[in-house]
Amino acid sequence: MSLLDVFRPDVRAMHAYVVQDAAGYIKLDAMENPFTLPPDLQVKLGERLGPVAMNRYPGVRVNDLHAALRAYAHVPADHGLVLGNGSDELISLLSVACAQPGAVALAPLPGFVMYEAFAKQSGMQFVGVPLTPDFELDGPAMLAAIRAHKPALTYIAYPNNPTANLWDDAVIEQIIDAVGANGQGLVIIDEAYQPFASKSYLDRLTKHPHVLLMRTLSKFGLAGIRLGYMMGRKDLIEQVEKVRPPYNISVLNVEAALFALEHADEFARQAELIKAERARLLSALADMPGAKAYPSQANMILVRVNDAAATFNALKARGILIKNVAGLHGLLANCIRLTVGKPSENDALIAALTELLREPLNSNPA
Repeated sequence: MSLLDVFRPDVRAMHAYVVQDAAGYIKLDAMENPFTLPPDLQVKLGERLGPVAMNRYPGVRVNDLHAALRAYAHVPADHGLVLGNGSDELISLLSVACAQPGAVALAPLPGFVMYEAFAKQSGMQFVGVPLTPDFELDGPAMLAAIRAHKPALTYIAYPNNPTANLWDDAVIEQIIDAVGANGQGLVIIDEAYQPFASKSYLDRLTKHPHVLLMRTLSKFGLAGIRLGYMMGRKDLIEQVEKVRPPYNISVLNVEAALFALEHADEFARQAELIKAERARLLSALADMPGAKAYPSQANMILVRVNDAAATFNALKARGILIKNVAGLHGLLANCIRLTVGKPSENDALIAALTELLREPLNSNPA
């Protein structure tokens, strides 16, 4: 026997989430907003945070954040709202709350890795349904999996990570209807990248009582403060509230988020810059013989190259950090993911990729 035997066997077999060391690099690996606050707002934020009572547990000030988020996101008045330490915590809380014996979480693959990770950590079974080769939802396969497994949780990222695309609305509605027909499952629409997308599911949320809509302020521009929020039918949100740790949103996070929402126009301006830079990157990639860039509705671009590992290493040697996603799923063979950065950072990325991706793309990327 070993002290490690105290831990569940499946936990011992898991791998911890690893964050790349980005010190000294142009950081284009984590889908962060590359812009900081303008200097005048930095000063005002400092003045705002200075008097915060860090010696006290978070109190009723969080109610002001609830109200501000409801106004900002146009949460329906009769819907509940729950806050998480990033949307990651909300996914974890859903898994904990729904982890009955035999319960299943289902999601398209490749997708956000934490759907599977948190499902398994809570003891749920996870079922992944491959996308089509062009990264669209495989409607018949999704419907078949829903019929076979009757999932408690079905995740639909809108847009998806790491593929960055918005899926066909008609197929999404078929999936939602199929889960609803089972009578005991929830569909979670994950709009983490909503600030950069051309549309949202919000207008359709009230059509389906079994749909929850999840967002985060990370891509809005506040990745460092870790604040996610989820809306849906009140009695459903109340069940998630029951497993939410007390004081999970710190007093500093509450105040920083309120400050940011009061200056939402600045973050909207930044989002427009990022979308313009995304278009510029896509245009440049289209002229590179060794690159196939996929359409993006997020602040990242998925690109297939001849050798993802070699491209990753060559960029890192040039001081640019991206994400090699080739190993996440077979459909991502030789794919890299590029975060849209500042104009100067994108200039450096374009120059490096132009030099590296001169050879025509192989017809068989695997």
